[in-house]
Amino acid sequence: MARKQVLVIDVEATCWRGKPPPGEQRELIEIGLCAFDTERGQPAEKRSILIKPQCSTISEFCTELTSITPEMAASGVLFNEACTLLRRDYDSQNVIWTSWGKDDRRMFEKQCASFRVTYPFGPQQHIDLRRLFAQLQRTDPRVKLRQVGLKTALEMMDLQYEGTAHRGVDDAYNTARLLAAMYERYGSEIIKA
Repeated sequence: MARKQVLVIDVEATCWRGKPPPGEQRELIEIGLCAFDTERGQPAEKRSILIKPQCSTISEFCTELTSITPEMAASGVLFNEACTLLRRDYDSQNVIWTSWGKDDRRMFEKQCASFRVTYPFGPQQHIDLRRLFAQLQRTDPRVKLRQVGLKTALEMMDLQYEGTAHRGVDDAYNTARLLAAMYERYGSEIIKA
């Protein structure tokens, strides 16, 4: 029998120091994911799905922030193919997925609508882990619902960030590590897969 899992996802998108150049828009360039084994309460497989931008270019600022170069993204897949990979390889339309905040979900929704691509997740299956963390930590005066960052949350759970910040695959893995610490401290019933 296959283990039950939650998909922990973090996306990276094209970005600039200011507004996008004329004719360009923010779009996904990486889907970082880490499958989280809900039976063991541990991160499992992690993966980076690089995406070729179709409506923008990767700026120097974007590369400085994410470490993703134009050449790396050029070797990726198109957005619709990335969504197909999520459905085929991770059964994304039938499992719960989580991200640190709502921005990742909103970015998927916006890009799916803009590119006329079927949304790869099921309805009502997203959990905002930042919000859940804040609810569980509500007695800690350092936690304000929308202000706690991933690195701070990890430190509060006695964990150090591993990898490159603002790299989707590393952010997803660290979010899954945080979820494992939350499972250990608060129990597996915090998320029902």
